[in-house]
Amino acid sequence: MQLPPIEQSFIIRYEYKLYFTESLFDVQNELFRDLVRSYKSNGAVKMLFVIDEGMHAHHPDLLSSIKTYCKLNDHILEFTEALLVEGGEQAKNNGQHVKRILKAINEAAICRHSFVVAIGGGAVIDLAGYAAAIAHRGVKLIRIPTTVLSQNDAAVGVKNGINYFNKKNFLGTFAPPYAIVNDSHFLGTLEQRDWIAGIAEAIKVALIKDRTFFHYLKDQALALRERDSKIMNQVIYRCAKIHMEHIAEGGDPFESGSSRPLDFGHWAAHKLEQMTAYNLRHGEAVAKGIALDVTYAHLMRMISREVLKEIITLMELIGFDLFIPIHVEKDLEVLLGGIEEFREHLGGELTITLITGIGQKHDVHEIDVETMKKAVHVLNDACTSKVVH
Repeated sequence: MQLPPIEQSFIIRYEYKLYFTESLFDVQNELFRDLVRSYKSNGAVKMLFVIDEGMHAHHPDLLSSIKTYCKLNDHILEFTEALLVEGGEQAKNNGQHVKRILKAINEAAICRHSFVVAIGGGAVIDLAGYAAAIAHRGVKLIRIPTTVLSQNDAAVGVKNGINYFNKKNFLGTFAPPYAIVNDSHFLGTLEQRDWIAGIAEAIKVALIKDRTFFHYLKDQALALRERDSKIMNQVIYRCAKIHMEHIAEGGDPFESGSSRPLDFGHWAAHKLEQMTAYNLRHGEAVAKGIALDVTYAHLMRMISREVLKEIITLMELIGFDLFIPIHVEKDLEVLLGGIEEFREHLGGELTITLITGIGQKHDVHEIDVETMKKAVHVLNDACTSKVVH
């Protein structure tokens, strides 16, 4: 006897907030205390802190500040442990970091009503978030990103992940955080390349969604390069807002479809990171990927030479090196293999986001390989010519 199928559907509403502050763990700053109290009004909540060790080296007083802050608010915050983990994209290649975090979650008895607090760059946010999402099928997570790129992009979404099989984010989850807190204090000690790298994500969202924002970036390019913190905070705020609006209004926050516009420029970026053994910062690779894709778009007559020049000029003015590190023909073939890897990661039909103008995204479902090869050479020739002259 064949019984009819039983069908069920349900809707879950997700909510989380992105806060902006300075010196979060200063004892006079009540934001973190109030944030946790908004979850539980009576009794202390257990806290496991996972801290980027590179960032911690630049802020050696951070751990003592956290302990003091928790002690003064011990009726709300129960400090259990602070775990220092390696930062940078290489950290996501090492599954031992996730195991260490899971071990700490277990030993500190962190449950679904406790918090993992991830403090660091995008890689630490990713791997700590992944560990939190798989422990007990999900413990609560507060993200405190400490780089431009993590504050305006990597930490504001719903994704977590680590690299596996030499593939970017092969293991991962969709798990919205309880909250995100951007603390501008951490940006002051960034290396110049990290300061600049995060601007690539702002250029990305401007190119696919907001022409006015693109022109703001043009007007403020030198100020950004020269580390104007006020301007950078405005850029981070606008970029994060666009990113979060896309998640909420794009209709596909968990990427069940084939279109992924926020990964504009990323098919090449992911492959370039891998090809350079992650010596490239993610934002540096994204800048190269965007430059390559807009060069391709120009060769395919989707954008004019003037638009291409406007985009490339902005990125170079901010300080990006746009040369694609292709040294032998085999490197080019390896890079182009990233197109299929990008499709495989999402599944379904290949969908690459390009633009038909500034602020005008356009999805394509096939790439003319010979034209893309030409785009690499055209871009590199232009970069080399500028260096020579």
